[in-house]
Amino acid sequence: MTHEYAIQAEGLAKRFKETRALDGVDLVARTGTVLGLLGPNGAGKTTAVRIFATLLQPDAGRAEVAGHDVVREAGVVRSLVGLTGQYAAVDENLTGTENLLLIGRLLGMSRREAKARAAELLERFGLTGAAGRAVKTFSGGMRRRLDLAASLVGRPPILFLDEPTTGLDPRSRNEVWDMLRGLVAEGVTALLTTQYLNEADLLADRIVVIDKGRVIAEGTSDELKTQVGGQVLQLRPVRGHDLPTAHALVAQAAGPQTRIEGDLVTVPVNDPELMPAVVRRLDGAGVAVGELTLRRSSLDEVFLALTGRRTGPDGEGPGADAESGDRETEKAVSGS
Repeated sequence: MTHEYAIQAEGLAKRFKETRALDGVDLVARTGTVLGLLGPNGAGKTTAVRIFATLLQPDAGRAEVAGHDVVREAGVVRSLVGLTGQYAAVDENLTGTENLLLIGRLLGMSRREAKARAAELLERFGLTGAAGRAVKTFSGGMRRRLDLAASLVGRPPILFLDEPTTGLDPRSRNEVWDMLRGLVAEGVTALLTTQYLNEADLLADRIVVIDKGRVIAEGTSDELKTQVGGQVLQLRPVRGHDLPTAHALVAQAAGPQTRIEGDLVTVPVNDPELMPAVVRRLDGAGVAVGELTLRRSSLDEVFLALTGRRTGPDGEGPGADAESGDRETEKAVSGS
């Protein structure tokens, strides 16, 4: 039986001592789509994933995967999902083939069936040539591909991908994206957490943004961009020393969202009259402009507007403390 929603949560809550990791989260993911789950470090993303994957139990609310309750029917749920975490969970001393064979056997496959499935996945993920090598000799991208292959040995219809491309170079990241697109085209549903916002922009059919354990926004990428300002005005003064003056003049017309980024003044645009008003102010003050553009908002700017901070110090990926996100969850799982 195919369910309209592969993943559902209502009022999902989880606490760790004084930390409220989830505080009444509602979300749904339609079958055969990618749901992007975004939020700052420690927002509760990994906690939510682990509840869906039956690794944690919620304190309140309910969650279902393929129509099965993650608490009452945990065994059924585990048979339907695959999980890829932030770090490759493969045995470095085994070969690529041996890793997949081991998982197949643990899933109850015969040796012949497990061997065939391993060969199929190794070919699909471009690892056949390295199949007989120890994983410790693999590059980061190869390990990530093997880890994703490992999560597919049992042919799960639902995947939880918790920051699967963290630490990968752009080429390896693109390879993982292509693989995910192929899986979704075959009907797989994926819940993707990521701090690379262009990743969510390119892959997610819908996006849910959480902060401090609560959902603060949801919709398609385009809908979110429209909510916080569909366009962005950027200008660069010809003379660098005019930058503070330009910032002040734009802020007078556009408000406190005006900011300086490098040698640019940037502000979200909701009013079509803003651009000519800014031009008049700059001209009146004698500020010469070398560059003036009006462009579509990026998802990074949406994230900044919603949460008040970027995903990392450079605004393009995980920050230095990315590994500390959901630290209380890590402690609960490890029992420390």
